[in-house]
Amino acid sequence: MASTNSAVAENRAKRRKMMLEDPLYKVIPVIALPMIISMLVDSIYNIADTYFVSQLGRAATAAVGVNDSLLHFMRSIALGFGMGASSYISRLMGAKEEEEACRVGTTTMFTSMIVLSSVALLAFIFLSPLMTLLGATATAKPYSMDYGRFILLSAPFTAGEVALSQLLRSEGSTRYSMIGMLCGCGINIILDPIFIHVLGLQVAGAAIATTISKAISFIVLLTPFLRSKTLLEIKFRYFTPKASIYKEVAKMGIPTFLRSSMMTVASVVTNNVAGSFSDSALAAVSVANKCSRLVGGAIMGFGQGFQPVAGYCYGAKKYKRVRDAFWTCTVEGISVCIVLAIAMFIFSDKLIAIFASDDADILAIGGLMLRSQCLTMGLYVWVMIINGIFQALGKAIPAGLLGLSRQVICLIPCVIILSSLFGVTGLAVSQAAADVLSVGIALPMLIPLLMKLKKMPDGAAAKV
Repeated sequence: MASTNSAVAENRAKRRKMMLEDPLYKVIPVIALPMIISMLVDSIYNIADTYFVSQLGRAATAAVGVNDSLLHFMRSIALGFGMGASSYISRLMGAKEEEEACRVGTTTMFTSMIVLSSVALLAFIFLSPLMTLLGATATAKPYSMDYGRFILLSAPFTAGEVALSQLLRSEGSTRYSMIGMLCGCGINIILDPIFIHVLGLQVAGAAIATTISKAISFIVLLTPFLRSKTLLEIKFRYFTPKASIYKEVAKMGIPTFLRSSMMTVASVVTNNVAGSFSDSALAAVSVANKCSRLVGGAIMGFGQGFQPVAGYCYGAKKYKRVRDAFWTCTVEGISVCIVLAIAMFIFSDKLIAIFASDDADILAIGGLMLRSQCLTMGLYVWVMIINGIFQALGKAIPAGLLGLSRQVICLIPCVIILSSLFGVTGLAVSQAAADVLSVGIALPMLIPLLMKLKKMPDGAAAKV
């Protein structure tokens, strides 16, 4: 036991040095890697399901798109708990309050699994009206229910998987998180064609494969905590469901939940508008969003990678390093984003054709939507980075407002107004228009924060 405690203390000292002293251009990508993997894996899960299901027809493809909203909402709840805890834990560890950090991590994981399982049970009871609300057309609804019925069973594993990944991220660990997420993704890709085509389960087979893969990912991610290979400890004796922990987690968890869940709301509105045009429009929106999320989600994960560094440095009263982390992340994130967006723009038609090579309407609508999003992807990523610094420093109100800006304040009006004025073409470019507008909300909030940080000398008191 003594040797184990000594090893943990040594690892914490090394991690502290990395967070507070090592070059930021190296630290941020390392810390960001688990989130990048998480976002990529989440995208690949959906892309794999869409690819194999698309062979069953446009109604089946549309059904997977409809259930994206359900998956996003489930993940939003889990992410709210996970990132709320991550922000708090980073600041606690920066202030050398390791035991309290363990209490926060353990309590958050168990609570998120209980809450998300309860929500999934409620959704299962009202599955039919829920699918209609999410935008399923009459032809897509049977497929949507087949998929949704099984995906709800993955709720506790989704919560645990996201929470554990965020806990690893908060302490700066990467290897275990990558292994867990990649195991689940690889298993999903292998099981999809087996369950869909070989066993003849069709759309339901894709959901069953996803549920199994998430369960395996959760077990793999939990293993290093049980074997004391991490800085944080997950033990039932640390489960402390007290108001003070939930309050701190909620400060950043609620803005994260609002931002992420508003993607669900925006997706529901977009699906309903697209469905009013045709099944092809609904399928095109689903396919284009999945393709753009592959790049945008990964870069957004990179943008969120500086949050533990910023939070850790803020807790350690290293305010200049907080500013440096923000600008380092901005330069690196947007540079990579521009390169990937250009590549996606060039090959946009080929990407859409992978899922719908024989449907001219899906190719036309999806191609336009994907290209327009590529043009503004750098702006989208920067808004996420700006949102990240508010989250890292525990600034709940501006983080919440920024979380709402892209999906609610900007996107939903753009979808409704542009589709009314320009039809399906307006619908296709509405996300790009929303990205431009959201920058106008973010900048007036960012500038005062950076000026305030610049005036704070290192070592000055700051509330953890």
